[in-house]
Amino acid sequence: LNKPEWYLTQVLMWIGNHAKFLDDKIQPILDKVGSSLNAGLEFSRALVMLILEKLAADIPCLLYDDALFCHLVDEVLLFERELYSVHGYLSSFPSCMHILSEESCFQRWLTVEKKFALQKMDSMLSSEAAWISQYKDITDVDEMKVPDCAETFMTLLLVITDRYKNLPTASRKLQFLGLQKELVDDFRIRLTQVMKEETRASLGFRYCAILNAVNYIATVLADWADNV
Repeated sequence: LNKPEWYLTQVLMWIGNHAKFLDDKIQPILDKVGSSLNAGLEFSRALVMLILEKLAADIPCLLYDDALFCHLVDEVLLFERELYSVHGYLSSFPSCMHILSEESCFQRWLTVEKKFALQKMDSMLSSEAAWISQYKDITDVDEMKVPDCAETFMTLLLVITDRYKNLPTASRKLQFLGLQKELVDDFRIRLTQVMKEETRASLGFRYCAILNAVNYIATVLADWADNV
């Protein structure tokens, strides 16, 4: 259960190792009889169906172990990325995202994603470098003087989007968007709490850093507004 990468990697190897044989030997036979099937894609589809069976059997066994469940989700997302980008798998075919979209698994994924995002926010705001721009010495790069915590937070949101963007239904994607909105609001509250501690020194370093953080986040969210 703790090594889903073993069978996921094995399947990717089988697909890659058989590609030339299927294209050179099997595809011409299919073409000759007028079939519209693609030998390589059908081979991949059959192997993915085996993975779906394996996942359906494994997931109930690790649903409430955060570490194992997170590791499984991470490995499945990596597998899917390579399957589509390297092997040309079709989005209309069955995929692992359908298993991750099933109710019990999906709700668990959302819960765990939120838990780890909040932990990440705790650590980024308690860091000594939280209010310092990592580009502070490079003037032409750092016009907005973005503190490290704001940049890390927006990267966190971007990573979450990248993880859920291939979910098969809009309703599931919207649930993840709801999580991101919760995280933005949580971050806003945290910034407000820090700001209240700084009101006596409104021209101080940290107070200005908070304003820069808010300006940066608002600007990036506005840029993302065109991303359906």
